[in-house]
Amino acid sequence: MTTNRHGSGTVEFPSDLEIVVTREFEAPIGLVFDVFTKPEHVRRTIAPFGEEVTVCSIDLRVGGDYRFVFVTDEGVECAFRGTYMEVEPPTRTVATWLFEGWPDAEAVETMALREAGEVTTLTWTLAFRDQAGRDHMTGFDGVQANFDNIEDHLRSLRSEEHAVSR
Repeated sequence: MTTNRHGSGTVEFPSDLEIVVTREFEAPIGLVFDVFTKPEHVRRTIAPFGEEVTVCSIDLRVGGDYRFVFVTDEGVECAFRGTYMEVEPPTRTVATWLFEGWPDAEAVETMALREAGEVTTLTWTLAFRDQAGRDHMTGFDGVQANFDNIEDHLRSLRSEEHAVSR
């Protein structure tokens, strides 16, 4: 098992309006899906740099809403929200995406998971409605840090699972 794959996601730009990040996690697909979609896990992973999470609400069904809010050390509130358009456990979700700090940057977020052996590959796509919205997204350190948090959380869950099974 690899001990640290932080930053191992690849970022691609298949069009002017799309961002695609691909990342592998050494965990079964069902567990990866749960960590991305269940509040008890998302609350521990959504804030990319350890910020305080103040809201973590997920209604995981078509037409259900989600909202995440975390507060930086400087007191800046970062809020994300959307509505699920497709939910296909454990392989896919599609939802609207809006960072409330950029009200003109609406997008559609797709999370697709594929399992091969002991590895689950995430393909995360953010497709913006227009160029004005896409122009806001200039850095990916927060996205990569969020995926690092997920990797660390998955590793801790697998360690706990392994310890219990002994």
